Amino acid sequence: MSLDPVQVMKGQDPLPKTCPSASNGDSKASWDDNKDIHENVGSTKKPKPGPVRRARKVEGGIFFPKPENAVTIAVSSRVLFRTEKEQKVFEQKGIEEYLRYQVEHENEPFAPGPAFPFVKALEAVNSQLRKLYPDSEELFDIVLVTYNHAHVGIRLINTINYHNLFIERFCMTGGSSPIGYLKAWHTNLYLSADTEKVQEALAEGIAAATMFMSEKQIEVSETQLRVAFDGDAVLFSDESERIFKAHGLDKFFEHERENENTLLDHGPLKGFLEVLGKLQKKFYAKGHRLDCPIRTYLVTARSAASSGIRALKTLRAWGLETDEALFLAGAPKGPMLEKIRPHIYFDDQMFHVEGAVEMGAIAAHVPYGIAQKYPHKKSTNTGK
Repeated sequence: MSLDPVQVMKGQDPLPKTCPSASNGDSKASWDDNKDIHENVGSTKKPKPGPVRRARKVEGGIFFPKPENAVTIAVSSRVLFRTEKEQKVFEQKGIEEYLRYQVEHENEPFAPGPAFPFVKALEAVNSQLRKLYPDSEELFDIVLVTYNHAHVGIRLINTINYHNLFIERFCMTGGSSPIGYLKAWHTNLYLSADTEKVQEALAEGIAAATMFMSEKQIEVSETQLRVAFDGDAVLFSDESERIFKAHGLDKFFEHERENENTLLDHGPLKGFLEVLGKLQKKFYAKGHRLDCPIRTYLVTARSAASSGIRALKTLRAWGLETDEALFLAGAPKGPMLEKIRPHIYFDDQMFHVEGAVEMGAIAAHVPYGIAQKYPHKKSTNTGK
């Protein structure tokens, strides 16, 4: 199986039951069946009124947290929503026709993309945090990032209101790189369909991943955010991965035994696990450890007895923990992820991302470390 970022889901109803009139670019659905829309960008024809904006209720407390206090999640419009049709217009007909198309369809909401359930889960956590800590700014703050021209912002805003999402911060760069803006927002995680921009963000020390849409998609929890991480080259550095790639499994086991009490260096997603843990502790402090709305998982191909202890000791020394740890000893990760049903799973190897996607799990590729130079081939190894 070969994945393109945000590929079209096959064999799946493109319009979820919760948003029957949302468009993935192939539908002509709109909020009001209004066909009297701009014929082109420069039209003088007056459009009919668009959809009525929904009022958003925030129960008490902070409305807009300061970026330096919040957990900022920057999400590309191409992973939050499904924009395959629009992308084809851009690639085949160019920017001017693309902008015209977007204006003509600005009253047609986009359908949810692969990041949509993750964002909804973040908002559910925020709702619980506001109830417990009405004056705290330690909340998830979602920033919509897009290369689009400001003209397209109207359709994006209409779509956000249609789906009742709480996203007020936009970054529309008009084709320029968003990385500088991500740093200004104090971004804790960047999700995109553009692998090059993800690599650029990682090089700047920003946790980032490329998202993929599965041909089928399993249902995920609406009340608990579930985030799953691979270990090496995701939470940890690729130090051990380099040993395995260069010298094989036996040498890897030997290296891990000899360095059992030597901490692994941090990987690109360590900081994101850290902020998740910080928010979890806020719930624990209010007596919600057992029903915490955030749950984290370590899903690693490491073997427990022969190489897992170093990973656990490293997490403990960092003051971090995951709620669950699965040491699979080389077994496929897909079936485990199907049971976990994460809102997002991070892995540095496309082999494992593909396995997750085949099972309907929401997966994101972290293009970091030595594995990018040595693509994984299907094997029966039991260590990495």
